[in-house]
This record gives sequence, structure tokens and C-alpha cells, in this order.
Amino acid sequence: MPNPIYVINPNSDTAVTAGLDAAVAPLRLAGGPPIECVTLADGPRGVQTQLDVDTAALSVHRFAVDHQGHASAFVIACFSDPGLQLLRETVGVPVLGISESAVLTALTLGQTFGVIAILQGSIPRHLRSWSAMGVAGRCAGEVAIGRGVSALADRPATLQAMCDAGRRLRDERGAQVLVMGCAGMAPFREPVQQATGLPVVEPTQAATAMALGRVQLGW
Repeated sequence: MPNPIYVINPNSDTAVTAGLDAAVAPLRLAGGPPIECVTLADGPRGVQTQLDVDTAALSVHRFAVDHQGHASAFVIACFSDPGLQLLRETVGVPVLGISESAVLTALTLGQTFGVIAILQGSIPRHLRSWSAMGVAGRCAGEVAIGRGVSALADRPATLQAMCDAGRRLRDERGAQVLVMGCAGMAPFREPVQQATGLPVVEPTQAATAMALGRVQLGW
């Protein structure tokens, strides 16, 4: 059997990991590499500040170094992509960040993308990433729902806030594709897509699909 693709949840919230596990289930193929979703118990409860990002990067790095000998690929399942470049310099297998992968996927689905963020403070970090990737001109905008990672567990309230944000991005900003800006939003892709009528990219699915393709094709 091939070595697993590890989907790393850098925060310590096991409910988030359970959502990720369900989201990537359609990508588990007979004969393909196992996809294992793991929680980093030493990570922050939610990756919401730059300090959280920097702290999580070191936890992600430790896990990857410890498991690189029996991994096909790593997916960093946090929208700030903590440790992405560090892992790419360190381990000898593909490393995908969900933020980078989600935006690259969105660019194949429409001319402009909008991001549903969790908190207003997350948006400047995202904008720095889009500028670094050279795609800032195709970002229609971001709207925060004002809910931290732990608050996403209130599903009715979270779904309503996400649908409202998605409609604003569609109607006010002209977004043609929506990107969910937090791994904890994974369970909401289909209802948000139905509510807005736009393609909605779930970042961990996007990154894991890319990882799977690279492993299967030997890239």
C-alpha cells in the first residue's frame, strides 16, 4: 500500500479535524494512497493571529520531520499555510498549503474570487498572500463573518453568516467564485454553494486533490 497523504490540522480542535476527514472522503480511492487527517495536540486552539501562525508552523514542521519517512505528501490544513515554505525546504515529498491551493483552484473556475474570512484581522494576512502569489488583481474582495474557529461549531449561525458573506461578495464585489477562508468551514461548502449559486472552493479538498494528483502522477 502507498504511504499516506497526511492532512495536518495545526490547531488542537478535533472537531475541525473531523470536518476535514469528512470533506476529503470522496478523494479516498481504491488502490490510492490513504488520506489520514491528524490533529496537532500542541497547536493553538485556533490559528487566528500571526503569533498563532508562527507557533503552528513549528508544530507542523515537527510532525512532518517525524513522519516524512513514511509519507506520500503533506497537506497543511490551515488557511494561513503555516510552515509551508519551511516544509518545502525540509521534507522530500510534496507539500500543499490549503490557502495557496484553494486560490489556484478558484482561478480555474472564474475570473474573480472572493474569500469568506473568519475574522477581520485575518484579511491583511490573506491579502499579503495574494500579492505574493501575484493574483491580488483577481481577488474581488473578502468579507469576514466575525466568528473565531471555536465559534464555527454553532452551525446554524455560521451557515447564515457565510451565506450572507457569500451573497455580498457576489452582489457587491462581483466575485465569480467563493473561497472558504478557514479549514473549520469545511462542512458548509455545499449549502453555501446552493445559497449563492456560485462555485465554492473548500480549501482542504483543493489541496488534497492536488496532493493526490502529484502522488499518483509521480510529480
